Amino acid sequence: MAVIDADGTLVVKKRISDDPAGFAELMDVLTASGDTAERPIPVPIETPRGLLVAALRATGRPVYAINPLAVARYRERHSVARAKSDHADAMTLAHILRVDAHLHRHLPNDTELCQSIAVLARAHQDAIWSRTKAHNELRAVLREFYPTFLAVFAKRFALGISSPEARAILAIAPTPSAAAKLSISRIAAALRRAGRSSNIDATAAELKTALRIAQLHQLELVEAAMGRHVLAMLAALNTACSNVEDLGQAAAEAFQHHPDYAIITSFPGLADSTGARLLAEIGDDRARFADARALKAYAGSAPVTRASGRSTSITVRRIKNDRLANTGWVWAFAAAKHCEPAGLHYRRRRDHGDRHAAANRHLFNKLVGQLYHCLQERQLFDQSKAFPPTATFEDAA
Repeated sequence: MAVIDADGTLVVKKRISDDPAGFAELMDVLTASGDTAERPIPVPIETPRGLLVAALRATGRPVYAINPLAVARYRERHSVARAKSDHADAMTLAHILRVDAHLHRHLPNDTELCQSIAVLARAHQDAIWSRTKAHNELRAVLREFYPTFLAVFAKRFALGISSPEARAILAIAPTPSAAAKLSISRIAAALRRAGRSSNIDATAAELKTALRIAQLHQLELVEAAMGRHVLAMLAALNTACSNVEDLGQAAAEAFQHHPDYAIITSFPGLADSTGARLLAEIGDDRARFADARALKAYAGSAPVTRASGRSTSITVRRIKNDRLANTGWVWAFAAAKHCEPAGLHYRRRRDHGDRHAAANRHLFNKLVGQLYHCLQERQLFDQSKAFPPTATFEDAA
């Protein structure tokens, strides 16, 4: 760490450890350098998370998370030799705030509840991605020696082989040979273990017939080995599915206690899961974004305009919050499906010439701007104001 004064002169430099002793040493250095409760010394650092960052934020001082790529560019202002050291990086970070503090934003002052929701919502999103990865890997293996199973459960259950029924059947019949020996009673028992409570016997009889459809087979020992592989991958999928349910429930319960819950869920396409993810990324610090345009840029829904001379190009924004952009994609898609004015807005963009991705992103851009307004004004979503009826040429005539 390094402390510099307003003129850029080095006051002190030290190496501290990432533990209570190191943090206490850091506080002593800052106090000796003129740090006070009224005028705390701001701290730039290359990461927005970790125990040291949490401890610094708890002191109430502004903490700036500077992107390492930006630090690398600033480093070249002082040296072109591309030499790198911890001391030089600490000095570079300090100079960034001394010279360009107004161009950087400190970490938002989100409430403790919002920070806990962010942890759970991001963990839930990661669990969904892990479940998808485990599902795809299992499906790839099944395609090599057990295509009948894929054909049976892809048609009968919305979640395919990730459904509880499919996983329960696969656990007792990991190979085609084992599936051919299943009885209706064993299939029915597996369906009950999976949580099914209606039409069990008829479904069991239907599955028994479908699983016995003739298919090509691997060699006997090879098929048995692949069956063991499937059981190992099934265990990973079961764990991923359980994590999705547990983390989703925990995130929804925490989100329901937040003051912004009613406003966020009043928007079409936002419920407990997507609403919690949205709050996790935008936070509840209302001073974090200067205006709606800043939030749209952060979400990646606003395009980037590049102008040089007589050349002007408008392109998709690549640098953005990927988690928020992913949530916005799901939000806009659900809003267009379940809210008629939002669906009409999407159709108008398609008729205008936009492809699906561009039209969906345009709808998200409109919705996220309206969300910013509602959160600032503490208002619920009003469909008549969000999508006012437009007069047609015939109406005007």
